[in-house]
Amino acid sequence: MQTRQTPYYLYDTELLQRTLEVLNREVQKYTNYEVHYAIKANANPLLLRIINRAGLGIDCVSGGEIEAAIKAGFPSSKIVFAGVGKSDWEIRTALHNDIYCFNVESIPELEVINELAGRMNKRAGICFRINPDVGAHTHANITTGLAENKFGIALEDTLSVIRIAQSMEHIRLRGLHFHIGSQILEMDDFRDLALRINEIQDFLQGEGITLDDINVGGGLGVDYDNPNVHPIPNFRDYFATFHTHLRQRPGQRIHFELGRAIVAQCGSLITRVLYIKQGTDRQFAIVDAGMTELIRPALYGAHHKIESISASNQLQLNQELPFLATEELQTYDVVGPICESSDIFDHDVRLPRLQRGDLLAIRSAGAYGETMASQYNLRPLPKSYELGTLPEEQ
Repeated sequence: MQTRQTPYYLYDTELLQRTLEVLNREVQKYTNYEVHYAIKANANPLLLRIINRAGLGIDCVSGGEIEAAIKAGFPSSKIVFAGVGKSDWEIRTALHNDIYCFNVESIPELEVINELAGRMNKRAGICFRINPDVGAHTHANITTGLAENKFGIALEDTLSVIRIAQSMEHIRLRGLHFHIGSQILEMDDFRDLALRINEIQDFLQGEGITLDDINVGGGLGVDYDNPNVHPIPNFRDYFATFHTHLRQRPGQRIHFELGRAIVAQCGSLITRVLYIKQGTDRQFAIVDAGMTELIRPALYGAHHKIESISASNQLQLNQELPFLATEELQTYDVVGPICESSDIFDHDVRLPRLQRGDLLAIRSAGAYGETMASQYNLRPLPKSYELGTLPEEQ
C-alpha cells in the first residue's frame, strides 16, 4: 500500500465545490454583486482551477499572483490588483494583461501607474483604497481599517485624491475600495463599514461625483473550533448585511474579496507523531510538521482544531469521529521540530493516547497555510494532495 511522506496538505475538493455552490447561490440573490477570490489565501493550482470554474474573479496582491491567476484561466477582466507596495514590473505585468483595476493606496503609487500606463499607451482602471477608520473584532495583526494601519488613503483625503485621478490622462477612476480586516464573525462590523461607505458616497454625490464600483473587501471568518459542525461559512448573513445597510447606487457594482471563507475549511495539514516526551508538568506530542508548514499559530497565536486520524488506519476528515468519545483521552502540547520556542501548534490538546507514528490532522488549514510555508531550517516545502486520490495512510 502506498504511503505519503508527512507533513503534507490534504484538500477536500468536494467541500470546496459545495462551499462555492453556497456562495454563488447567496450572492446571486442580489444585483451587480461580484466576488473575487483573494488568492493570497491559497494559490494551489488545483484549487484555483475549481474556483475559476465557479465563475469567480480574483484579487491579487503581487505580480506573481497575477501570473498564477492568468495561468489558472481567470479572465483579465475579473482581476483586481491590491497591495500597498506595487513594484514597477508588477504594475507593467498588470497593464500588459489589461486587468480590471488597481486598488491604489497612495498618490505616489497613482503617479507611477499613470506614468507607466502612458509609456505603454494604456489607460489603467483604478479604485482608491480608503481607510474608513472602522475597527473589526479580530486579532490586532489582521485588523486593517483603523487610522493607524499602514493600508489605504486617509478618509479626509478622499475628495482630493479623486480630483487628482480625474485630471490624469492615463487613469480611469472606477470607484473606491475598503477592507477592515480578516477572520471577522460579527456582522455588526460589516454593517459599520456599510454605513461609513454611505456617508462617503453621500458626500461625494454632493460634489457631483458618482462611482461605478464599490469594493468592500473581504474578511468573513470561519469556525476554527468546530470545522465539522460549520464547514461552510455564513455567506447568507454576510451578503444580506451589505444588502440591508449599503445604499447601492443605480447600476453600481459591489465587489467582495473573499479568501479564507472559501478555502480554509477544505484544507488540513497532515502530520506524524515523532515522539511522545514527558516534561516536568506537560506531555509533549512532537510532530514532523512545524511553523515552516503552518505559521499561523506562531505568528498570530491562531487556533486550529487538532484531531487524531490514525484510528482504523483511515483518514476521517470532515465528519465526527465517534471513537474519540470512548477511547481514553490524554492531554498534550502539540509541538513541531523547528528550532524556535514559538513552534507550538497548541497547548492542552485532548487526544486519544498517542504513540510514535500516529497521524494527526490540523484542521481549517486551507487558508494561509500552504501559501505561507517556508524553507526555514532548510526544510522542503510541503506537498499537497486531493482527498481520495491516493490510497489511505497505513
